[in-house]
Amino acid sequence: MLLISDAIKAEDLEIGYPNEAVVSKISFTLPKGHMLALVGVNGSGKSTLLKTLVGLLKPLHGKLVVLGLDPGKSPRQIAYLSQFHQSSFILPLRVMDVVRMGRFAKHGLLGRMNDEDEVLVIQSMHRMGISDLAGKPLSSLSGGQQQRAYLAQALASRADLLILDEPSAGLDAGGREIYQQAIKEELERGASGVVATHDIQEAMASDQAMLLARKVSAVGRGEDIITPQALLETFGIVIAIKGDHPGITVIEGEHGKDMEN
Repeated sequence: MLLISDAIKAEDLEIGYPNEAVVSKISFTLPKGHMLALVGVNGSGKSTLLKTLVGLLKPLHGKLVVLGLDPGKSPRQIAYLSQFHQSSFILPLRVMDVVRMGRFAKHGLLGRMNDEDEVLVIQSMHRMGISDLAGKPLSSLSGGQQQRAYLAQALASRADLLILDEPSAGLDAGGREIYQQAIKEELERGASGVVATHDIQEAMASDQAMLLARKVSAVGRGEDIITPQALLETFGIVIAIKGDHPGITVIEGEHGKDMEN
């Protein structure tokens, strides 16, 4: 049974599609105010798990409780940022319009925005460093600036649970620092999060991490389970030495190609 302090509880969960299981035997508990980082190459099951958490895919087996309910039953409390942004094809669309979409779950598409909503929109743009871009067409921005706008949208939702698929993709060093600070603030206010990432340093700093390769290779505290040996055995890695700060880079295989177990 899900405790009130838990954002997510999964027991012997199997995820995937009706004719294809992607990952089986997933079990974890995410307490309120904590972050779970999913690490793995393309096709490892990260996005599939995120879609299952938000209710876009049904669990194939096992138990999954999200914010005390079945997946998809609490849309107003969840902010989901996927890798594919449909709003990027809607023209004309300004940055402020994109960020305002983060309030739609509270009011609906035809609901009227109030002063509190507008304050949250303005604050979210400020937090992501894009206040000066508010009136700019989304299509005129760089990829990194667009990603900041979508992150601001997620922040504006003021959600209890953030589900983020490669949120730092396309961000430069400054953008990643801003994003990391924003996530820290969200956790401090009591929100929880699940993030799919290729940023090993981000995963190592997370309360929990899960190594995926179409199976759960390891789950636990990021700093405990993400070691060069674990990544070598699961994915293949290189150690990149940059001055006095060693880093870990995951080597990607061909896009969409399954990993060998």
